[in-house]
Amino acid sequence: MNTLSIIIPAYNEERTIHLILDKVRDVELMNGIAKEVIIVNDGSRDGTVQAVEHYIAANPGLCIRFIQQPRNMGKGAAIHRGISEASGEYLIIQDADLEYDPREFNDLLRPVVEGFADVVFGSRFMGHHPHRILFFWHSIGNKFLTQLSNAFNNLNLTDMETCYKLIRSDIAKSLDLKEKRFGFEPEVTAKLARVKDARIYEVGISYYGRTYAEGKKIGWRDGFRAIWCIVKYGLG
Repeated sequence: MNTLSIIIPAYNEERTIHLILDKVRDVELMNGIAKEVIIVNDGSRDGTVQAVEHYIAANPGLCIRFIQQPRNMGKGAAIHRGISEASGEYLIIQDADLEYDPREFNDLLRPVVEGFADVVFGSRFMGHHPHRILFFWHSIGNKFLTQLSNAFNNLNLTDMETCYKLIRSDIAKSLDLKEKRFGFEPEVTAKLARVKDARIYEVGISYYGRTYAEGKKIGWRDGFRAIWCIVKYGLG
């Protein structure tokens, strides 16, 4: 394994995109693995484009590919585009906010480098890492969705909804992904569970959650969509 493709879907992340890119830039991946950063702008209406272009100009040593969606098409659609563009042997999804810490890429890479895993989920509900205390009903909802997904897909994950999913690129590219918004997580989980002989692992990660005032976008409607996706793709 020589390169990890880091897919960053971005929608109105002008305030934080440079901060997360600093973290991605500064992390040194184990075993000399290189980084390919793929930023997919999902029709942002703020200064995200200018912020990224400025960052690229100021950091020529970091391999960044900046891709523009034709309009706002949803986070899932942005991830689909990033997967199609990835050239690394493995890829990982990184939100453009500051909820997940790129310094933990190596925690997800370790089972891969050691020859055990093809897919690694980063769980916010296991391990000793720091977790911001926020919304009770969100945590209950996440655990309910994970257990429902597990039941349909015969898995024992603790955090299906996690952003951090490190996937062998050839497997990710082989999936026929449909969900263009927040239904991506249950859909990709269901389809990964059906890949023959795919070895799925899970490691604990940190979580620095945001409030809605700080820019959190997911809401209760997305939870109902997730249930529908779990049933649809779990039966498919």
